[in-house]
Amino acid sequence: MIQPVPENIVFSQEEEKILKYWKDCDAFKSCLKQSENKPRFVFYDGPPFATGLPHYGHILEIGRAVQ
Repeated sequence: MIQPVPENIVFSQEEEKILKYWKDCDAFKSCLKQSENKPRFVFYDGPPFATGLPHYGHILEIGRAVQ
């Protein structure tokens, strides 16, 4: 499934392919269907941040935690 990344990749074209795949397989609806009748949960990213309000960098941390 995972293929090597070519050296001359055009990221904008790759993004379009991925978006088309998600749309074709209706990824959002599929994700909701998998969650049916399962308990809901909330993910908290810890206490207040020393640097102030949450920002984009905190989203990256959440992404790493989910993987």
